Amino acid sequence: MLKQSQNQKQQQRLTPLQLQTIKLLELTTIELEERIKSEIEENPALEEGENDEQKEIDAEIEKNEKDDDEFSIKDYLDDEDDSIPSYKLQTHNYTNDSVKFDYALSSGESFQQYLINQIGFYPLNEHQQSIAIFLIGSLDDDGYLRRDLNFICDDMAFKQNIITNINELEQMLKIIQTFEPVGIGCRNLQECLLLQLNVKQQTKSIKDAKEIVTSYFNEFLKKHYDKISKKMEISSDDLRNAISEIVKLNPKPGNLFSDDYSEQGKTIIPDFILDIKDGELAVELNSPSVPDLHINANYMQMMRHYASKKGKITTHDKETAQFIGQKIASARYFIDAIRQRQKTLISVMSIIVDLQRNYFFSGDDNQLKPMVLKDVAARTNFDPSTISRVLNGKYVQTHFGIIPLRYFFSESVHVKDGEDVSSREIKAILQQCINEEDKSNPLVDAELVETLKKQGYNIARRTVAKYREQLNIPVARLRKEI
Repeated sequence: MLKQSQNQKQQQRLTPLQLQTIKLLELTTIELEERIKSEIEENPALEEGENDEQKEIDAEIEKNEKDDDEFSIKDYLDDEDDSIPSYKLQTHNYTNDSVKFDYALSSGESFQQYLINQIGFYPLNEHQQSIAIFLIGSLDDDGYLRRDLNFICDDMAFKQNIITNINELEQMLKIIQTFEPVGIGCRNLQECLLLQLNVKQQTKSIKDAKEIVTSYFNEFLKKHYDKISKKMEISSDDLRNAISEIVKLNPKPGNLFSDDYSEQGKTIIPDFILDIKDGELAVELNSPSVPDLHINANYMQMMRHYASKKGKITTHDKETAQFIGQKIASARYFIDAIRQRQKTLISVMSIIVDLQRNYFFSGDDNQLKPMVLKDVAARTNFDPSTISRVLNGKYVQTHFGIIPLRYFFSESVHVKDGEDVSSREIKAILQQCINEEDKSNPLVDAELVETLKKQGYNIARRTVAKYREQLNIPVARLRKEI
């Protein structure tokens, strides 16, 4: 016999406005502009530009939602309270990186088009040209072909009805590998380096370099130079000259082309502007391209029309009124979410400025205090996850440069004199120690610990290793130079 029971539990659910605000918080200024454009295109009830009637419209909507005897937008929304209409959740997928720049790329010939244009210099028939174009389209941004040729062969048959085989693909790939920049179309780094060495004048250094890449590539990557020198029976000078030729090569030939264009138009759009006015720090949002938004007055007029019909409304009229009501509600949620986003951003940035006041006046990294997400969360009453969203991909323009917001955050480290210092200060000292080390005998982590201890920073070896990795500094063995 089945036994029935009831359990009561509390469950917190986000409102549509909260969901909208959370999604908008993560966007940078450029992404927000695109999001607004998209919303205006999708929702005819949303318009940009100043509107003197907006306050009146807001007041009318608020009054109608509170007054049961009058027309309410809720009357024309979905009946299921537990479902959130999809129009309230619409957003775009943006890939954000906490320290990634937002580029405005200059217009120019694409990398793939640059390669396709070179096909015309070879006597290829239409079938071969189609294969070459497909192979070029399969290259990664850095110029490598990392896909298996068997899969490419199947894709060409299914997607473009081009029947080919592995041998034919290999032949066309060899032709692509003769394109500029040299190294394009290789399957791995070793092949890429060899291809570039083969087109150089075959001096002794180049021949030694080819032998190293061909026969001692793993030893080269691990910087086991003594082993290479002994096995090849060459002097330290010859080894040094050969390795010098290798390190001049381009390990990512595809990036060479793209960088020429991206550098021209690279720009960071700051989300905040920080000035010093009358001896005080003043922060404001940098939103010149974010338009004012309001609800379309014609849509409100149509809602008033259907509201005046009350009980005389037809099924068709009800469906139309529901559609209009949804669009108005969606527009209002979006406008409110934009306003809430602006308030949250300013609130969080103001606290950051207050906590790092000395730094923002001086621009001196030594003035940066240890600060984590919880420190800002405690002052703003926001959740740390909200603070993280605010920081995501955002920058502030100061009188000493444009800086990512995450730069101001670092954990505290307890040093021997009892003072807490920023981990950023420790990393700066660590970087300096490694820059000044003897490259023929670089410092191992244990020696770095002792070096830091002499300067008053008493930290563990595992902490040194962690900071070194965060600075993208390899272990001592891989920093060795001959």
